[in-house]
Amino acid sequence: MTHIRLAVIGGGRNCEHEVSLASAAAVAEALAEAGHDVVRLTIDPEGVWRERENRPIGLAGALQVLCSCAVVFPVLHGPHGEDGTLAALCDLADLPCVGSPLGAGVLAMDKWATKLVAGAMGIGTAPARLLTRRTAASYAFNRPVVVKPVAAGSSHGVTLVRGADGLTAALDAAFALGDRVLVEDVVAGREIDVAVLGRPDGSRMVAPPLEIVVPDGEIFDHAAKYAGSPRFLLPAPLDDAARKDLERAAVDMYDALGCAGVARVDFFLTDRGPVLNEVNTMPGFTAQSQAPRMFAALGMSFHELLDLLVRDALSA
Repeated sequence: MTHIRLAVIGGGRNCEHEVSLASAAAVAEALAEAGHDVVRLTIDPEGVWRERENRPIGLAGALQVLCSCAVVFPVLHGPHGEDGTLAALCDLADLPCVGSPLGAGVLAMDKWATKLVAGAMGIGTAPARLLTRRTAASYAFNRPVVVKPVAAGSSHGVTLVRGADGLTAALDAAFALGDRVLVEDVVAGREIDVAVLGRPDGSRMVAPPLEIVVPDGEIFDHAAKYAGSPRFLLPAPLDDAARKDLERAAVDMYDALGCAGVARVDFFLTDRGPVLNEVNTMPGFTAQSQAPRMFAALGMSFHELLDLLVRDALSA
């Protein structure tokens, strides 16, 4: 097997910093164990690029390091990373990059834009209102809603609001992470995630879907994801028709957004079929994260998945 010199980038300038560090460390360690020459770079919360020894090297220094590598593996979640920022940098530097390109990152990070794409594809989404700081003051509702930032990751700023007395705090939490906020109707359905891997030849690998078991009346928010003990069912108990509907919708969204590498497409499975929740172009990436676990259920180890992503990026 040919060993490859590659750069793994972690951290980031957003509230996903620590989660990204964990994912990047897992990716770097697994690729090093596979025999690759791994260069580790970190972007700290202030946006400073650092080498493995934590020495600041700046963007110019980071570009010198990146250009010494055959391929770049950005493992950043959320804004200033997963949103296409690093894909654009690699594109400008003419460097092969693991994961989705700029356009897909931008669209998938923007939950309102993702809804519009899903609607054009005939895929259901929750009824929603888009609010800005100017329009939020006049918003009123008469049923439970989910308030979320338009462009933030890992359920940060997401609040289930059951009554009017909780709306102000929920909007404040969401607006703290961006200037646009979505207010969505609560969807009654099972939470099912589908992981899709696109190959350079145009083929698509779909891993067995995973179900997140959420207590009645609750949502899979940031606290449930990181402070609790979420219960996953893998593979999700689905009949053939429901599984095929979910897989078809996931691949349709992957292709419509222009994704590459691995993306995780999250749905609510309702009595009327799949309802899209969101698309993650850089989901959690430790061996215990949802997407790698789904591919493990397909028979692909964490090391094999990462090696495939690196080699696919080089041959794309």
